[in-house]
Amino acid sequence: MANFKITISDIKGKSMSKELKDSDANPLLGLELGHETDASVVGLNGKLKLTGGSDKSGVPMRNDIHGAARKYVLLSKGVGLQDAEKGQRVRKLMRGNTISEEIYQINCKFDGELPVETPAEDAAESTEEKSEDKKE
Repeated sequence: MANFKITISDIKGKSMSKELKDSDANPLLGLELGHETDASVVGLNGKLKLTGGSDKSGVPMRNDIHGAARKYVLLSKGVGLQDAEKGQRVRKLMRGNTISEEIYQINCKFDGELPVETPAEDAAESTEEKSEDKKE
């Protein structure tokens, strides 16, 4: 029963979010960060590169920790560490690079451009305008 929120960014810098549940999310289980998968999982044509994520309590995934377990790691820079001065090291809780059922959010990079979706309000207004034009 895996549920994921997937944030997909394209080459132009635009991003979108999708939610995958149960059988739709199963193809992502066991993949590691940095690997590519088919974008048809989220309804797109192309490839998705897995770049990061976090678990249900907000612990970030790190590419250099193998497996799916949570571990305390001594960090001097990189993902999950902010405001470290030169020479300072901090032991922080990180999650491994393998996607498991405990993962809540997955960040991906899409190799093409995301389709442009019109906001619901604009779409409703444009259909009202078209129906008014037909009445006249």
